[in-house]
Amino acid sequence: MNLAKVSSNGQITVPVDIRRKLNIKEGDKIIFLEKPNGEIVLQNSSVIAIQQAQSKLDDIQLSEDEILQDIMDIRYSEKKQS
Repeated sequence: MNLAKVSSNGQITVPVDIRRKLNIKEGDKIIFLEKPNGEIVLQNSSVIAIQQAQSKLDDIQLSEDEILQDIMDIRYSEKKQS
């Protein structure tokens, strides 16, 4: 079990072993997702961007440059939303 303390500003420090498992680096953004049962899950936002890009590519043949551009588009759209 990992424990994090909430600061007076509402900030938390993600424990190092969790950061490693989620491949979270300095400057990364994390997403808090609520499941239908009320459980809260956190994920590295770059993982979400890659999953979205992969779902776009299921039936499409794209070049490596086009794939990288899709990933960048998704990541920048997430930054604008936050």
